[in-house]
Amino acid sequence: MLFYGANIGMRRISLIGIMVLLLSGCSTTGPENMSNDLSPCPATPNCVSSDSNGSVHGIAALQLSVDVDAAWSALVAQLEEDQSITVITNETGDYLRAEARTALFGFVDDVEFKARPDDNEIAMRSASRVGLSDLGKNRRRLESLRSALAAQGVVVSR
Repeated sequence: MLFYGANIGMRRISLIGIMVLLLSGCSTTGPENMSNDLSPCPATPNCVSSDSNGSVHGIAALQLSVDVDAAWSALVAQLEEDQSITVITNETGDYLRAEARTALFGFVDDVEFKARPDDNEIAMRSASRVGLSDLGKNRRRLESLRSALAAQGVVVSR
């Protein structure tokens, strides 16, 4: 019986190991973004961007109901309130890059925003650095942010 229990434990460890290998199969670093515009999504389905078309990667930009400066301030405050997000770059006032850590395994996702005053919107992107699938985490992250900003009257809810 002791041997049987040890065998189950080894199966669990093996299963976790296989999951980590599958998730880390496409490891990358953060975006090397010199243009201060959103990075394109890779071919893998672990990214959403308002600059992408289609159901896999596409997500609507944040349509603003206040001026861009007020919306940008509210966005930054909302991101800084989230313990899982660290703002990396926000020097220009119209482009922001952040890193979000997942709770379970601590994977790093890259999150980007670009203010587009002429369109009265803030474009957004969230992408996993590793793995093929994010199980919808990046889309949920940005939609949750949209909902929080809509509740504040900053963006138009969808």
